[in-house]
Amino acid sequence: MYSARQRRLRDWRATFAKDFMARYNIKTARYVSFSDYQEARQHINEVKYDTVIKASGLAAGKGVILPTSKHEAEDTLKKIMLEKCFGDSGNEVVIEEFLEGEELSLLTFCDGYTIRSLPASQDHKRVNDGDVGPNTGGMGAYAPAPAATPEVVEEMHKAVQATIDAMRRSEDHPFVGLLFTGFMVTKDGPRVLEYNVRFGDPETQTLLPLLSMDTDLAEIMVACTEGRLDSVQFHIRPGSSVTVVAAAGGYPESYKKGDIISIDQSYTLTENDHVFHAGTALNDGLLETAGGRVLAATSTAESLQKALSQAYNIIDTISWPGKHYRKDIAYRAMTTSARIQPPSLESGMTYASAGVSISAGVELVERIRSLVKETAIPAAMSELGGFGGVIDPAKAGYEEIPLLITGTDGVGTKLQVAQAINLHSTIGIDLVAMNANDLIVHGAKPLYFTDVFSCSRLDMKVAEDVIKGICDGCKEAGCALVGGETAEMADFFLPGRYDVVGACTGAIARNKRLLPDKQAMKEGDALLGLASSGCHSNGFSLIRKIVEKSHLRYNDRAPWDEQTVGRSLLTPTRIYVKPLLKLVDADLVKGMAHITGGGLWENIPRMLPESLAAELDASSWECPPVLKWLKRAGYVDNHEFARTFNTGLGMVLVVDSSLADEATRQLSESDERVFRIGHLAQRKVESCVIQNIEIWDA
Repeated sequence: MYSARQRRLRDWRATFAKDFMARYNIKTARYVSFSDYQEARQHINEVKYDTVIKASGLAAGKGVILPTSKHEAEDTLKKIMLEKCFGDSGNEVVIEEFLEGEELSLLTFCDGYTIRSLPASQDHKRVNDGDVGPNTGGMGAYAPAPAATPEVVEEMHKAVQATIDAMRRSEDHPFVGLLFTGFMVTKDGPRVLEYNVRFGDPETQTLLPLLSMDTDLAEIMVACTEGRLDSVQFHIRPGSSVTVVAAAGGYPESYKKGDIISIDQSYTLTENDHVFHAGTALNDGLLETAGGRVLAATSTAESLQKALSQAYNIIDTISWPGKHYRKDIAYRAMTTSARIQPPSLESGMTYASAGVSISAGVELVERIRSLVKETAIPAAMSELGGFGGVIDPAKAGYEEIPLLITGTDGVGTKLQVAQAINLHSTIGIDLVAMNANDLIVHGAKPLYFTDVFSCSRLDMKVAEDVIKGICDGCKEAGCALVGGETAEMADFFLPGRYDVVGACTGAIARNKRLLPDKQAMKEGDALLGLASSGCHSNGFSLIRKIVEKSHLRYNDRAPWDEQTVGRSLLTPTRIYVKPLLKLVDADLVKGMAHITGGGLWENIPRMLPESLAAELDASSWECPPVLKWLKRAGYVDNHEFARTFNTGLGMVLVVDSSLADEATRQLSESDERVFRIGHLAQRKVESCVIQNIEIWDA
């Protein structure tokens, strides 16, 4: 049993710690503690700064919440204080000022007088990449953290020494043991966030391998108890250490146990590698999952980048159904190349040692060669692997040199959803759609496409999946993929991240009408809308925020359809090229607007003359369930909704009212869903007017 004093130290409640820091002028954030829910709620609504809410007692490492709005803060208070989501730990809460900066953890051995600290580390509490999603016990850590400059470390040590001195001199309780101190490095210097009287997880797995071979952990612990810490060896190895935690699918909420864990036996761990088991069990000789955080891989190396790569290599050799791990451990440290240690000059520097594999790039070209060949059109005269793509417009059916129209675009943060669920086969379709749809609105036939795939380290399977999607999109748009660039930039991208952009060029015969034909447009012209396939590729920064605030995971079943959230959101952008080319050839259309970023409000006016406005009736087309859910869950007002999302329309056409039925018939024969959504009218003030928008709230 713990004594009263031991319990006070073990729990070192948030209220006790904050009062302690105030008594001894240890720099920390402003705070107030509450045991009454209504008083805490009133305080949240009165303060003018962002807040952090802490359950006062221990809460399995999850009792610290960072709400992003007052509404979320109130909801958090209710769950902690009334619903007791953390049990008795939530009887009292501390509401403190949210400090901005780099967060560091400092683990310090103490004998009541002397302190000896391990290197400052940074951990990752949120479950998903980019520090989003619910808090966990820790998804990874690395040390030493670059934010812990010598000046910062000196200030942190001053705070820890002041803490130890105050405990001995004024609190009549000399502290002996391991003190875990959380710091925030603000623009004004380090500030203490919290104390814990225990080793931290996963910081401990990261830090202990950095102890030198002549440093005896047991001897350090004994020396602490005997008041002679200054008499023992305490040395830290040069280099870095990284830990990556792999968790069961669904963690930190409900998760499955009993999945068989498979290990690639061909992979050999070195003396610098460790695998720490946590939620595992042996059942009839088979290793199974038995907890939320299943295991962790730790590696040490002469550089952070190498240690990071080794830890991920280990994690990749261990698998079970639903395994989840963050792919951006140490991303804060990897944001500037200056923080990456160069390889030893003694061994000779190579392009590969700098993070670029030429052989991997060559192999990728060979793997995609057959896919690219399937996109060939008669006008494409070169093969993959040359210095440039050659196009002969004459072989595309143009008797004289046509007008060339080109565009470039990307997919935006929809990529983060693909990377979160490791599904990359549809992103390429989006990329082609965003470019090719921009060409067809001018009446141009897309001829050729090029792409740039940029990444930290080339993952052959991911790159191949993305390029396969590009090839699928090119075939759907009727253009050839004539070349591309694969760029490995280890010092620029976070591990596991990539970006992809494309460019497409099309042509239109000189005797054809170049769209939009603003002079031909007149009052009374009909507006036709083509149904979108969902979110397409816009608004994903807001979409991801709404999903997070709704406490949904990408592998949860979507509230709006039968798929998972992630797979549904990755529904590819619809490519409208071939059906619309038929209308262009039949001279049935005066103008088109591709509904992308800016929504209806911004894109429709781009095709109109200054004298005319588009008048739309929102009740005349269907808004997809996914967009309705996002609007409702995100409390998105109607104007913002129509400015951010496509509202169900991927393309809007201007046609003569007498030709609207024929245009609708032809598009319907091409399996397009067509809505007559409004007409052109004399412009008064606004260039786009949408009536009956309240239907989106139904």
